[in-house]
Amino acid sequence: MSLEQTRLEKNFMKFHQENPQVWELFKKYAFNAIEEGRKRYSSKLIFEKIRWDSDLASNTWVHFKLPNEFTPYYARLFHAAYPPYRGFFRTIATDRENALERESAPTLLELTL
Repeated sequence: MSLEQTRLEKNFMKFHQENPQVWELFKKYAFNAIEEGRKRYSSKLIFEKIRWDSDLASNTWVHFKLPNEFTPYYARLFHAAYPPYRGFFRTIATDRENALERESAPTLLELTL
């Protein structure tokens, strides 16, 4: 397991706790895609939609910055929160997730729910 990955997870959790509006918007756009009949979708596209809508809602970009490296964590969080839609976003298992799965331990994202 790499240190960078652990630091990234920690940074994600801090961002997630400080910016609950991102999670709410992510869920909203994911369910919009599901309601439109999509079987799979892009978490990166949802991030771009959040950026677009946030930018249009204000004349300045001061609300929050949306780091690209958090995109897969929101996809994993969605899968953990809504098991029937597991696989809706394509994700690649991290070394940490693989190690935790071998030990049958809950992942960091599952612990946030």
